Amino acid sequence: MLSGESAAIVRATLPLVGARLDEITARFYDTMFAERPELLDGLFNRGNQRSGEQRRALAGAIAGFAGALLAHPDERPDALLTRIAHKHAAVGVTDDQYVIVHKYLFGAIAEVLGDAVTPEVAAAWDEVYWLMAGALIAMEARVYAEAGARGGRTWRTWTVVERREESADAMSLVLRPVGDEPVPPARPGQYVSVRVRMPDDVHQLRQYSLSGHGPDGLRRITVKRVRGGDAPEGEVSALLHATVREGDELTLSAPFGDVALEDGEAPLVLVSAGIGCTPITAMLEHLAHTGDTRRVLLLHADRSAADHALRADMERLTDALPAAERVFWYEDDAGLMDLDGVEIPQGAVVYMCGPVPFMREVRGALLKAGVAPKDVHYEVFGSDLWLPAAADHLDAA
Repeated sequence: MLSGESAAIVRATLPLVGARLDEITARFYDTMFAERPELLDGLFNRGNQRSGEQRRALAGAIAGFAGALLAHPDERPDALLTRIAHKHAAVGVTDDQYVIVHKYLFGAIAEVLGDAVTPEVAAAWDEVYWLMAGALIAMEARVYAEAGARGGRTWRTWTVVERREESADAMSLVLRPVGDEPVPPARPGQYVSVRVRMPDDVHQLRQYSLSGHGPDGLRRITVKRVRGGDAPEGEVSALLHATVREGDELTLSAPFGDVALEDGEAPLVLVSAGIGCTPITAMLEHLAHTGDTRRVLLLHADRSAADHALRADMERLTDALPAAERVFWYEDDAGLMDLDGVEIPQGAVVYMCGPVPFMREVRGALLKAGVAPKDVHYEVFGSDLWLPAAADHLDAA
C-alpha cells in the first residue's frame, strides 16, 4: 500500500488538498473537456457536470481514499472502490482513460496549489492516484468479466415490447434483446446504462435499475421523468418519456451494481422512497419467483398513492410471499416515513434505495432499532455523494 514516506507527506498535505479539492476538480473538468470534448459524448453525464455533482463526487472519492489509506495503512478500502468500479463499468470506462485523467488532474493540482506542490508532494499524491487507479482497473476487469462484457464491450440493442404508464411521471419499458447471443445475467438490485443520442447529436448515458427481469430474457426498466424546478430538467428522462414507443430500439449496457440481493436465511427489510422502489421491486420479484420463505418487511414512502410507481407490483409480490408484510407512507396523507411502532426483525438484513437524506434518516432509525451497520446496504441514483463520508461504515460491511 502507500509507502511510509508518501504517507507522511499525504498526511501533512491532506488538509491543504482537501480544502481546495472542489476548486481542483472544477479546473480538472474544465480543462479536460476543453481539450478533449469527445469525452462528453457517451461517457460523462453533462447534467452532473452542470450541477457540480460529479465534481463533488470525485473530490469526495479522492479525499475518502487518501483518508482511508492513512487510517488503515494495511487495508485497501474495497467497499469504496467496488462501488466506483461498478459505476465506471456501467459507462464503459477503459484502462487508457486513467492516463488521461491523471494528466489533467495533476495539471489542475499544480495550477491551483502552485508552489505548495513540491516534487516530493507531487510524487506522494501520484502514488495515491496510481494505487487507486490500479485497484480500480483490476476491479473493473473482474466486473466486466462477470458481466460477460470483457474489455468494456458492454453495449447491446434491445427492442421495446411494452410501454406502461406507472404514474404521471413514471413509465416502465419492457425490453427484449436483439439477436441470439446469450443475455448477460442480472442480479436483483442491479442497474443498466441506457445510451441515447440527444437532439444536438451528443450521446448521453443514464443508469436505471432493473425493476423486473426473468428467465425469458425480458427486462424492465422504470424511468421517472425529472421535471425542472430547483434543478434542470432531466434531459434523458424527458427524451425517453417523449419519444420511446413499442417497437423502438434502445442501447443498453450489461447489468452492473454492487448492491444486489443475496441469498440467505436472515429476515429482510426492504426500504424505498419515490422511484427508489425500482430495485426493491426487482428484489421482491426474485423472492416471489424462487418461493423464498424468509420474513420480509417492505417499507415504502411516497408523495401520494397516485405518485407511487409500481405500487400494484409491490402489493402483488408481497402477497405472494408467505412471510411478508408491507407498510406504505404517503406524505399527502400520513406524513413522512416514521419507524416508531414498526417492529424491525432481529438479525435483519436491510436494502435501501431513495434520496440520500431519506436514507440517512432511515439508517439512523434502523441502527437504533438494533440493525447492525454491516447489514445495511444502499443504492444511490447518480453520483454517490454519501459514500466517502460513509467509508468507515462501509468498510465494516
